[in-house]
Amino acid sequence: MIEIDGSYGEGGGQIVRTAVALSAVTAKSVLIKRIRQGRPKPGLAAQHARAIRTLGEICHAAIKGAEPGSSEVLFCPHEISGGSRRVEIGTAGSVALLMQCLLPALLQADRPTSLHVQGGTDVQWAPTVDYFKNVFLTALSFFGVKARVQILRRGYYPHGQGQVLLEVEPAPLKPAHISYESFAAARNKVSGISHCSNL
Repeated sequence: MIEIDGSYGEGGGQIVRTAVALSAVTAKSVLIKRIRQGRPKPGLAAQHARAIRTLGEICHAAIKGAEPGSSEVLFCPHEISGGSRRVEIGTAGSVALLMQCLLPALLQADRPTSLHVQGGTDVQWAPTVDYFKNVFLTALSFFGVKARVQILRRGYYPHGQGQVLLEVEPAPLKPAHISYESFAAARNKVSGISHCSNL
């Protein structure tokens, strides 16, 4: 079992998400202690707990401590299963950060995955769903990742209620060969995405 100090460095939720994601793909149990100890509200937030529990369902993990406010989590993964799932974060928690946590495991699942996620698509302190779709997944495609996102409805703080569909094909990662020529079609083009809420 690997033990991780959740207060290390910036001591945020990313340590937790990364730890359980790597635990799932390596099939090694992990114990995370002192989660978010330096934060104004220490322990797991609702969105962190939801990410852990959802990943646990995907890899049939035995879990202890995955509740809001918990400062310690034990995550013991098993085989990874794909299929169709629905996840409601329950708050305006970031759908992009949840998908980022689940993606490594879904790439090693036994079959394709269709994941309907409800939560915040455009919230503070997290990448937007547009960034996840157009930058993050595009970069990963060079490594052989076959994943796509449909934005069904946007969700903002404090209500959330955004909806996205993530579809992932299991695939082994391969070395990426990225060069100037890789972006030939985009060299002379600039595009952007603009949207607003509460109008």
